[in-house]
Amino acid sequence: MTQTAGTPAPPGKQMLSERAYVRLREAIMRGEYAPEQALKPQELAREYVVSLAVVREALVRLVGEGLADRLPNRGFAVPALSDRRWQEIAEARRTIEPVILRMSVERGDLDWEARVRAAHHRLSRTPAFVAEEGEYYSGTWAEAHRVFHRTLLEGCGNPVLLDTFDRLWTASELARRWSGHSAPARDHVGEHSRLEEAALARDADAAAELLDRHLTLTAAALASGHDPSTHQENNPDDYGQRL
Repeated sequence: MTQTAGTPAPPGKQMLSERAYVRLREAIMRGEYAPEQALKPQELAREYVVSLAVVREALVRLVGEGLADRLPNRGFAVPALSDRRWQEIAEARRTIEPVILRMSVERGDLDWEARVRAAHHRLSRTPAFVAEEGEYYSGTWAEAHRVFHRTLLEGCGNPVLLDTFDRLWTASELARRWSGHSAPARDHVGEHSRLEEAALARDADAAAELLDRHLTLTAAALASGHDPSTHQENNPDDYGQRL
């Protein structure tokens, strides 16, 4: 029997597609593919020992997440490092997330406070870099980082806003990994500690401004290609004066 439109793919094909997607996603995140490098379906199909259809399905999923580009008449490729899209995503996050955090600080209950503390504790105890994953943020740290930021915002109680955060976070994940490569000396530990302190002190103004600056530093690392903490504007001595 042939498969008709709308009929779910066989379980075996779904499993192969998921495995190919996870494997390719992890390879991109680990920096195994350079910015703008072609992702050739035929080569990937041979390497992963799967069909072209399975590889293409995985690539389409990655395009939807902002982790690959689909180029007219040129197939697929890793996004460009200097792509204006990263700055557009950063602008969207700076516009939306401080507002959500302000709501979260004002509405969050005691359970939210406990979750923020737990998420920050895990993040602060997780190494950002490990030898086996090279110069990019480790996968374990990246997940702890995501959980901390999302937990900060969950006190807002608005699932629509949280869904928006989820989409923007996924779209910016590769840029965030590259930012770690560009700015290895960045004080992410201090930035996250100050965010936690301001949120749990119920200082919505300080928390929102700290988050805006946190996101700005990530965008600056990509735009400049160097560690933003070495720039005069980002001197730690004037950090408090800008808040």
